[in-house]
Amino acid sequence: MPRSHRPDTSPGAGAVSASSRLGVVDVLRGFALMALFLVHVIESYELFWAVEKPGWITDIVFALFMGKSFSLLALCFGFSFFILMDRAARRGEDFTARFAWRLLLLECIGFLHALIYRGDIMQTLAAIGFLLLLFNRVRSNGLLLGGAVFCLIGPSLIVQLVAGALGAGWANAPAQSSVDPGMPVYLSGDLWQVLRINLWAGQQSKYWFFLEYGRMVQILGLYLLGLVLGRTNFFGDLAKSRAWRLPALVVAGLLAVLLFIGREPAREAFAGLRLGLGADRAFWALINMWLDLAGTAFWALLVIALYDGAGRRLVQPLAAPGRLTLTYYILQSAVFVPIFYHYGLGKYDDWDAATRLWIGLAAIAVQIVVAHWWLARFQYGPIEWVWRALTYLRRDVPFRRRDQAPTR
Repeated sequence: MPRSHRPDTSPGAGAVSASSRLGVVDVLRGFALMALFLVHVIESYELFWAVEKPGWITDIVFALFMGKSFSLLALCFGFSFFILMDRAARRGEDFTARFAWRLLLLECIGFLHALIYRGDIMQTLAAIGFLLLLFNRVRSNGLLLGGAVFCLIGPSLIVQLVAGALGAGWANAPAQSSVDPGMPVYLSGDLWQVLRINLWAGQQSKYWFFLEYGRMVQILGLYLLGLVLGRTNFFGDLAKSRAWRLPALVVAGLLAVLLFIGREPAREAFAGLRLGLGADRAFWALINMWLDLAGTAFWALLVIALYDGAGRRLVQPLAAPGRLTLTYYILQSAVFVPIFYHYGLGKYDDWDAATRLWIGLAAIAVQIVVAHWWLARFQYGPIEWVWRALTYLRRDVPFRRRDQAPTR
């Protein structure tokens, strides 16, 4: 358990050196990014939900990765915050204002990306990231861990459940997220119409979903957990956690399976209590949130176990795309949204699940190969470089690797 006395809870306690990279975090980030991309392809970048065609391929991919990959990225975001703040502290600098500026830049990048794909998560991650600047002032890891657990239990959903059961009108009203003015445009509109609807009206159902289904609070909990993992040097010294990681992996896997199998019977039993629409909706959201978190823990612990053992060769290739997360996340949308949407090729209803699966897996393989090629020649992805240069307001941030710099 994390200790709460001052020597071990300071931001720099047990941290890795500023010059090193934690390969396991790059691998985790790369795994999460590729899994999220596969979900996006299988759901035709959201258009699947307008013309649902359930099947075993979509069911398996959604069960394995939907919600889990997003949560892994949020966890890595919280850890990355710690790394940036800790390295600045080791240089004797206060990175608070600079990180706030960095978040504002990410908000702007996310805004531009959301014009292409309204499912963008960067704006939400950046907005909630400002809270990390406040929670980082809490010195006790125990308090932070307690806050993370509180957020991950789903307090907002529990409030909705109780309010719905007590007959509160706001809790029992139809979900605002079910009203989606954007979907008809994505199915039949031209590019200009898509850009215009994504400016605001198309975004509303996304943000209502985040609020109504507890996603905002969940992200904060994952941020706090990532911050604690950074402070306790979890990723920097994997040997210390070997004794408990395997039992935790088994427990997380069993819990995920039990929740997946039992969620539908539990929903039917709860609905039989006739507590109201709001209570039923909140209960279903809670079950799925806990399922996603159990699945997130399972995947994180499995990837770490492979990286920390003989299976490292299986997951190591994911480190390269993990270092290009921002560039790849935007590039994926720029390429595949026009493939599926009406203004482009309109393949959302032409490709069956098997076709989407093979195309998604092939695209993942290409991204891994290209990422290794790129990082052999450049320090950062192009958007990562721009983000870093703007963060420090400098143009001399190295881009090419020294051994790849052109000769004069």
